[in-house]
Amino acid sequence: AARPAAMAQYGKTTYWDERYTKYVAARSRSSSGACGARRASGPARGGADQAARRRDPEPFDWYQRYSGVKEKLRSYVKDGDHILQLGCGNSRMTEDMYDDGFTSIANIDISKVVVEQMKERHKDKPTLTWQVMNACHLDFPDETFDAIVDKGTMDSVLCGEGSTGNVGKMLSECVRVLKPNGVLFMISYGVPDNRLGYLESEEFPWKVSVTTVAKPTVSANAVSDSKDANSCHYIYVAVKNGGAEAGGAAAEAK
Repeated sequence: AARPAAMAQYGKTTYWDERYTKYVAARSRSSSGACGARRASGPARGGADQAARRRDPEPFDWYQRYSGVKEKLRSYVKDGDHILQLGCGNSRMTEDMYDDGFTSIANIDISKVVVEQMKERHKDKPTLTWQVMNACHLDFPDETFDAIVDKGTMDSVLCGEGSTGNVGKMLSECVRVLKPNGVLFMISYGVPDNRLGYLESEEFPWKVSVTTVAKPTVSANAVSDSKDANSCHYIYVAVKNGGAEAGGAAAEAK
């Protein structure tokens, strides 16, 4: 099936630059009804995109706030870990993680507009860095990060042209910059039947597990149903091989 026209734009830098520019313009106006919502870290689905644009132009997170995934994230990531926020947008995610003790976070996005916004907003936090960068071509040395957080960036890439090849490049780069035993923590609306086809490719030396978290619109008392994509988001955790196993593989390569 063809992608909706709006979703097809999520893979384009120009779309996000324009959107974040509208966000700034909206904030500068005193009148109500301004548009200019934010991606945060991933694309909306259906009417959510238009609904977000009609909101007051304050920070807005697609999918989940940090509080919604905190418990699961802390099962894999420690306070002192060096973390890459992949496709940060102008999400509260990094800010909330920082306030919770995760102070070493590198944030990247393809939009120069939003990166400059975030640099200014968080200039009082020197351990947070903000760079314009494509997730498919990471400008970091091998084995730099203990953890990578992706909230919708893979989903965005899958909306663009050349999606399959670009997702492969993105995941290859994640593997490269993760330390042995490092973790990719990915939040997605994509169902396992689709996303695992990318994540569990034999070329990636990691082990993948899947869990779910109830969507914020679902009652806090509800139990998320992994078979109902309308009630939950999916969390994919890929733990890179490490230790003696990684050392042996490196020795064989030599």
